[in-house]
Amino acid sequence: MISKVEIEHVANLAKLKFDEKEIEDFTEKFSEIIGYVEKLQEVDTENVKATYQVNPNIQLMREDKVEESFSNEEALSNAPDKQYGYFKLPKILD
Repeated sequence: MISKVEIEHVANLAKLKFDEKEIEDFTEKFSEIIGYVEKLQEVDTENVKATYQVNPNIQLMREDKVEESFSNEEALSNAPDKQYGYFKLPKILD
């Protein structure tokens, strides 16, 4: 299904390091997953109509409308740190 070399290659691309036991475990688990996907590919879906949503009664998209919201003061009232009327967050990038 999937080889140990492929697992090591993907781990290297993702900058992940695994010991030999973990690589063996991943090889086994990914092989099982690929086996399940292959089983799904065997299912005959020739006469099955394509769907985006299985329940036609559910409306996933609501009307985009303006509603009452918090004032700036209310929104910032519990903020641990704020500055110039905005939430102040710790710097993430230099």
